[in-house]
Amino acid sequence: MKKIISGLCILLSFQACMKDTMTRTYTIYKPIYKEKSEVYATVGSSASRAIESPGKIVLSGTYIFLNEIQKGVHIIDNSNPAHPVQKAFINIPGNIDIAVQGNVLYADLYTELAVLDISDPLHARLVKIIPNVFPEQSFANGFATDSLHFIAGWTKKDTTVSIHSDPISYPGGVVFLINSANQSVLVPGTKSAISGSMARFALIGQYLYTVDNHSLRSFSLSNPLQPQEAANISAGWDIETIYPFNNKLFLGSKEGMFVFDLSNPAKPARQTQFTHGRACDPVIADDNYAYITLRNGTTCGATLNELEVVDISNLSATNLVKTYSLTNPYGLAKDNNLLFICDGTEGIKMFNAADPLNITLKKHIGGLETYDAIAWNKNLIVVAKDGLYQFDYSNPGDLLLKSKLAINH
Repeated sequence: MKKIISGLCILLSFQACMKDTMTRTYTIYKPIYKEKSEVYATVGSSASRAIESPGKIVLSGTYIFLNEIQKGVHIIDNSNPAHPVQKAFINIPGNIDIAVQGNVLYADLYTELAVLDISDPLHARLVKIIPNVFPEQSFANGFATDSLHFIAGWTKKDTTVSIHSDPISYPGGVVFLINSANQSVLVPGTKSAISGSMARFALIGQYLYTVDNHSLRSFSLSNPLQPQEAANISAGWDIETIYPFNNKLFLGSKEGMFVFDLSNPAKPARQTQFTHGRACDPVIADDNYAYITLRNGTTCGATLNELEVVDISNLSATNLVKTYSLTNPYGLAKDNNLLFICDGTEGIKMFNAADPLNITLKKHIGGLETYDAIAWNKNLIVVAKDGLYQFDYSNPGDLLLKSKLAINH
């Protein structure tokens, strides 16, 4: 019995020792605040710069406007898609979303909506700031800004603590576990430009529409350089994207698709909704069908990776008619019977969608991690992790690479 007790004491002592010495390393982030006036003063054109972190995309005439995530917008002369030329960079701190109409660029600048005159794209001029259009961007990991400041960056410090320490209560910063499974999500004349499917801005006629996680806002553009907010509507929850088509707005959310009617363009009215399993999704539409890509991810809470085809010929009775398995799809585009899907690490896929109930793969180009696409005039523009690609799809059975603007590693 003494030997058993002695052995138990040794075991408990060893466990206590283990408990005292086991550690875990965390990264602590603290916000860097900047005065808004200081940030506004940096907005404007500069020389072209290397692409590092491409995001949303807009095609306007012969120009491509490519978002550099959180930093601004690349202006690319695409007169010859085989040889695109970077012309300038517009510095817009905190920028993620953009829209272009005529000679005006609309962009989010942290929480604000920025309006820029781009009649001379090489000398863009900040004309107006509309505050608090994107209030959810005021908060980052528990920290909030005020009316005079933005959170413009983060300081980073690695800290090792006992495994029994509570990281939530660690003072002075936000704590993240190094090597955790979490990944950032890919956290785009008078004629309106064409945006990619991941856009959160849309232009129809004389109105600009923006969405955040739960709101749909409309802005009158009777004076394009002086937008006036017309409505702020509760749109649902976890809204991610907006797609304009046939006097409708199709909103993609993590819960489903919401369709708003624009009979009164100043005040969109919800007409119908379609619910799917919780997943990240953008949506596009044609006359009779909506195409929704669903993907899983750390913020999406889903295991679905598929294309859903929804019959919208009768908006009072939308219904799911077909699903197609995919790998990890993001944006998509459609031109007549051709459907293009950015299938994440699987690259770009071109489908024949003449019969939505029998969509068939025509071409698959791998070796690139794709995010969003625009299909226009037989030219497919693809935003990928390693750059901006353009493909010729004039042959409906093939995709031929025209050009690539590579990112700066």
